[in-house]
Amino acid sequence: MVADDPGDVASTPSDADLLDAYSRAVVDVVDRAGAAVVSIEVGGKIPGTRWRTPTGGAGSGFVVTPDGYVMTNSHVVSGQREIRIRTPSGETVDGRLAGDDPATDLALVRVEPSALAVGTNAVPYLPVDGAITPRVGQLAVAIGNPLGFESTVSTGVVSALGRSLRGKSNRLIDGVIQHTAPLNPGNSGGPLLDGRGRVLGVNTAIIARSQGIGFAIAVETAAWVLSQLLAHGRVRRAWLGIGAANRPLDRRLAYHHTLGRAAVEVQSVESNSPASRAGLRDGDLVVRFADTPIGSIDALHRALRSWPADKAATIGVIRRGVAIAVEITPVWA
Repeated sequence: MVADDPGDVASTPSDADLLDAYSRAVVDVVDRAGAAVVSIEVGGKIPGTRWRTPTGGAGSGFVVTPDGYVMTNSHVVSGQREIRIRTPSGETVDGRLAGDDPATDLALVRVEPSALAVGTNAVPYLPVDGAITPRVGQLAVAIGNPLGFESTVSTGVVSALGRSLRGKSNRLIDGVIQHTAPLNPGNSGGPLLDGRGRVLGVNTAIIARSQGIGFAIAVETAAWVLSQLLAHGRVRRAWLGIGAANRPLDRRLAYHHTLGRAAVEVQSVESNSPASRAGLRDGDLVVRFADTPIGSIDALHRALRSWPADKAATIGVIRRGVAIAVEITPVWA
């Protein structure tokens, strides 16, 4: 019998070695990214509503540009008269809402850059790179301010991709990351980071009465929203000008036209809108937009999100049982 090669034993990492390597990876992420994560405190709401004193630790955010823009959740800062940013150094400075998109629960707050600088160094910030692709099983590090405790770190893994959540405007937020890094109230708006300290997403929600389930708006969505808010102060989306509802299709109608189980029923058409100019009518069933089958309002929203305004599209409509094609040119909302 040949004795075991001692080199094989030495090359096998122990549980302690693996734990130490994991800890070093998390510490490295915090060293890289921690200085860019801030606490957000909000005060009274907009005029006409009841004044509310600053709560302290209302949410989290992180600096995304060297000139002082901080990304956070819309639900943290929307409608607030006072926004205060507390930096990791302990300094508290005023911020102003620079852009808000309730549909994706993301917002930008502008802060004087000099207040964010660390000593004589440049402003620490975390680039939001939409080309980064999260992977199921990879390390996920959340940094935020849960329950007012600043610079709290929690770790887990990316457990699922492609989840969907409802935004404040009832639009569906697609591509949401599900992860196991523990979150608490106050984590909202903080970054979810990979093992290299890169932004994977923006933490946005936890499921009540559940354990180990957190959600983050994916970096791809955050990068797109960031570009829109920086350029326009809001997110511009293609708009048709219809009020609509999901409508199950009669099986015979669906079979006859080779459709799915549902469509979008037009219930109202706004005057002087793309829909009115295209001749859409109440009761029309929208079943296709360009080359995309439409079976729900969410599907129509997704199609419009990636469609440039002022570019004509052909939509498929069932009108009184007859399939017709209608050309429509969305505009910016």
